[in-house]
Formats: sequence, C-alpha cells, structure tokens
Amino acid sequence: MNFDAIHQPYQLSRYSVAAGNGMVCSSSALASSAGLEMLKKGGNAVDAAIAAAAVLCVAEPVSNGLGGDAFAIVWMKDQMYGLNASGCSPEGISVEEVQKRGYQKIPKRGWLPVTVPGQPKAWAALSGRFGRLKLSEVLEPAITYAQQGFPVSAAVAFLWDKYVKKDSREFGKDKSFDEWYRMFTKDGKPYEFGEIVRFPALARSLRLIGETKGDAFYHGEIADKIDAQSRRDGGFLRKSDLEKYEAEWVEPISVNYRGVDVWEIPPNGQGIVTLMALNILKNFDIAAMKPEEISHLQFEAIKMAFADALATVTDLADMRTDYHAYLSDAYGKRRFAEIGEKAGLPKTGKLPKSGTVYLCTADKEGNMVSYIQSNYMDFGSGIVIEDYGVSLQNRGYDFSLDPENINVLIPGKKCYHTIIPGFLTQNGRPIGPFGVMGGYMQPQGHLQVVMNLLDFHLNPQMCLDAPRWQWKEGLSFKVEPGFEPEWMESMSRRGHQIEVAENRFSFGRAEMIVRMENGIYVGATESRTDGCCAAY
Repeated sequence: MNFDAIHQPYQLSRYSVAAGNGMVCSSSALASSAGLEMLKKGGNAVDAAIAAAAVLCVAEPVSNGLGGDAFAIVWMKDQMYGLNASGCSPEGISVEEVQKRGYQKIPKRGWLPVTVPGQPKAWAALSGRFGRLKLSEVLEPAITYAQQGFPVSAAVAFLWDKYVKKDSREFGKDKSFDEWYRMFTKDGKPYEFGEIVRFPALARSLRLIGETKGDAFYHGEIADKIDAQSRRDGGFLRKSDLEKYEAEWVEPISVNYRGVDVWEIPPNGQGIVTLMALNILKNFDIAAMKPEEISHLQFEAIKMAFADALATVTDLADMRTDYHAYLSDAYGKRRFAEIGEKAGLPKTGKLPKSGTVYLCTADKEGNMVSYIQSNYMDFGSGIVIEDYGVSLQNRGYDFSLDPENINVLIPGKKCYHTIIPGFLTQNGRPIGPFGVMGGYMQPQGHLQVVMNLLDFHLNPQMCLDAPRWQWKEGLSFKVEPGFEPEWMESMSRRGHQIEVAENRFSFGRAEMIVRMENGIYVGATESRTDGCCAAY
C-alpha cells in the first residue's frame, strides 16, 4: 500500500477514555499493551509502569534506552512517594580534564557527556518496594520485542529519519560511534515505518537486569563491559561509579493552584519551574481576561521561572538557594507584580532540545504512577555498549566548564535535569498523574496542561490536544498552528516575537489520567505522536 503514515489532512480529535479497573497511557501502543498485560496478570500500577517503560526502551530508541535516567511519582495505598533516579558525573572527570582535551564546553556527543545511568536502578527500586510481580516477568514483553522484533511506528519512524540524518553528521567517523551505526541504522540509513527491527543485544541486557534485579548493570557483567569500553575509547565512566550509584527516594514538592495541589520532584529536576510559574499566575483572575492577556501573563511567568531556575537549580547538595522560597506566596506575588504590559527580558540562556518518554498508569486499587525516562538529546551520547545494546545518555552536556556557573562540572555531581513527572491531588485525595515529554518544553507543557484543566475546564483529551506555545529564548516563542490571527497580532504588539512552527513534534508529547470521584479513570493520550491509552 502506498501512503504516508505521518500525513494527517483531516484533524479529528480523539475522545477521553474511561475505565474502572486499570489504565496505561504511553506514547506507544506496544508499551501500553504491555502495561495492561501486567495489570491483568494481577500486577499493580508500578508493575505496569515498569513493563511499559521497558518496552519504550525497545520501541522508541530515538528517545530513550537502558543508559538513561528516570523520575517517578507514585501514589500507593493513599500515600505519595517520589523517586529521583538521575545519575551523576563520573568521579574521574573534571573541568581540567575536559579542557586538557581541547574543549571549551562539554561536547554534545561521545563519552564526555555520559553520566551514570539511573534508569535500571529505578526499575529495581520501584519493583522492590512496590511491585507484586517479579521484575523478570515484568520485563518479559520488552525482551520479546527486542528478541523477536517490533514494527516501527509512524511518529518514531519520522523521528528516526530526522535524527539519523542529523546525528550521523555530528558523529562523523569516530570509531566510538560504530556500535550506534550498527544497531540503529542500515548502513547509515534509518529504519522506516512498518519495518521489523530486532535488538538481540538489548534483549540480553533486559534479561540480565530482570534476573538480577538490576545488579548485572551496576555490579556484574554489563558494568564490566561499560568500564572496558569506556577505558578503551577514552571515557571517564568506570565500574566503581556504577557500583556507588543508588536511586534516591524524595519528598515531592507542590504549590496549590485554584484549590488543587500540583506536585513535582524537587531539584535537581526542573519541575520547580512549573510550580514557580503557577505560583506567579495564581495571583490573577482569569475569568475577566481575554485570551491574549492570559497568554501574555503565561509567557512572562514562564520566562521568570526559567531565569530563576537556570541560575540556581542543580544537584541539591550544591544549591546555594533554598528552593522552598520559590514555592512561597511572597515569591509569586513579587514576581507577578513585576509583569508589565510589554514583553520582558529576564536573564537566561537559550534552551536546547531533547528526547524523552513519559507514561502513567493506574490500577483497580487506586494506585497510580507518573513516570518519565530519557537519554536526553535524541539518541543520547551516541555511545552504545557492544554486545549489550545499552545506549548511553548525554545528560552531562548540561554541565558548565565555567567555575562561576551553578552547574559547573564537579566529580560525582548531578546536573540540572529536564525530565519531570507531574501529579495532582485535592484535599489529600488523588486526582491523577500527568506529564509532557520534550526537554525544556516539559515545564511549559505542564503549565499549559494544568491551566487547561483547572482554568479552562477542558476534558483530559482536550487538555492535551489544545494548541501549545513554547518559549525558545529572549522574546522568541514558537506556536503551533491553531492560534487565531487576532491573538498573534495582539501578542506581537506586546513585544513577543511569535513564529508559527511547521509541525507539532517539538511541542512535547503528553499523557494524563484523571480519577473521578466515583473511582472511574479518565485517560488521555498524545495526538502529536503514537499515543495509546490501554484500559479495562
């Protein structure tokens, strides 16, 4: 058959999905069905989340892999838990060591931006504390897809084509990227929609992680191979770095917005950007405002929040600012008072792009999970561990070599982190998980989804489908098609530089579950990608 899987000339939206026993929302039909399989086997929301996350490592290699980081917010038996499974820089790396190699900033690709992967440890920690099924059983669908093959979906094929063309130019002929070319390309060409792809080496690693509850990755044969390949190719990551690593259980942080508590993971994550912006925006009455007036306030609030966060947020052990101040009413009122009639220029830098996967799950007992994982920028560092299919993240690209920068590279340090899961509660009762993938778009997407639900009273699917905007740098914003010409003209008069994007891929990919008062789940999934809401 001759058709373009991405071309959508007729824009009919999906409806929200309702179910009573369980739900899995992700950017992949294969991942969502794997999570649902765990629920029907007697597993809980955590088992479903890990199963879906593992399949995403296989089916969406452009956005994540075993060598990335993860964060989660878990609602389990009427209590909330946070997990920060972001990795740190290797103990052997430093500003001086990087500069000795002739770099004035950390490169985007190769071994230098590689940090300790936290994702396998996240699966083991979640499974060990909350899971009902064995981790080996939960990973079985991903192992099967990696071993026997999976068909490339439409949006993944589009991104695969885009990133292979871009990344192959960046990688060049460096031998350390040979395994990336072998695993993710066909003699340098991307895989296409509907093609069957197999990753037997990745299946091997997934099986080892399941059998050893992650130990093989941090203490066993996978760790040995990572160490050996890093030494061979001039990297800094060592088995000792992996052996020391532990995922961290944390207390989520929140602000109350329109009577609802919005929850995020605390720094080093950037979820606080969403909370800061909402803390500013809760100081106005939306009912009496025109759309362009609301957008102006949103634009200014998100710029202010980013300016403060990028100057202060880093590894919690190295922060010089008490982030709790950003959650106070005084901060929100002060910043709100600084918003003028025209677009402002708070101090901050240009925001890079990235690739990430998000999913959320719910089970029949009322447990829910908001989960996100990433290799950071599309295929990550471009380093793939031979014989094991582990693609390593390039999260260290966000470190600075400037000793005055809050995110200066230090051995064993975590940097400012972009991936963030979100959660909503009201009066101590769960409303549900939500998240938006896409690097620095994520807190902007969280802000828009929350306001769509609480200010504009849209149903969950419409909260995700509503046209989005994205701050890029300075006064520059990109918007999706769908904003009215009058809105565009009004925003330009206020000093905002508005550009309409050619496509919707850079505006994040979202998932959401809302629990109704009668216990029924209402799910929504991203129409900008291969989103799927599986339920029963």
